[in-house]
Amino acid sequence: MYDDIVELAGQSPSWLQASGILFTDAGLLIFAGLMAWVFWRARTSPTRLAVSLLVPAATAIAYLISEVAKSVIHEDRPCRNLVTLVDCPPIGDWSLPSNHSTIAAAAAVGLALAWRRLAPWVFPVALLMGFSRVFVGAHYPHDVLAGLVLGSVTAWLVFRYLTGPATRLARRLTAHAGDAPTQPMPRVRPRGESKGPLLPPRG
Repeated sequence: MYDDIVELAGQSPSWLQASGILFTDAGLLIFAGLMAWVFWRARTSPTRLAVSLLVPAATAIAYLISEVAKSVIHEDRPCRNLVTLVDCPPIGDWSLPSNHSTIAAAAAVGLALAWRRLAPWVFPVALLMGFSRVFVGAHYPHDVLAGLVLGSVTAWLVFRYLTGPATRLARRLTAHAGDAPTQPMPRVRPRGESKGPLLPPRG
């Protein structure tokens, strides 16, 4: 499957090749922009703001897990000694799972959980971004599939188990921030003043 896709990429028109090369990294910027947008939309609600922050948190956690998996599995890149649309990463930059696919899936699932209306838009972007990694020759299809599964499961688990604590923390912080003294400060009697009822100062 990898050979067929890379051969297809080599025979594709130059504009399609350029689009594949651009999208394989531009997809990350798209997801970063969507995260910023969701954060901006949620700025007036502390609980929604806390949920929006789980999206980059889930993405970062998924990325770290993928890096650990790469360092353990040590699968070499498929583009060694092959002509591909992009230069093959240096030796030691392992292939399984695909970091790009992991990040894309975690971001897409997180964004969809934070704002469900984004689901029809972010899932196709994540899938296209994963496919682009094979199209340019950087990953095997199973690298991409592993990354998509890893990112999706990680984001779901983060939202499943951290949404409650995050929203409770946001409510608690908001409640403390809103606390203020409601009683007036007591008036101090000056020295030498005759005893009597203390009246509030005029004006």
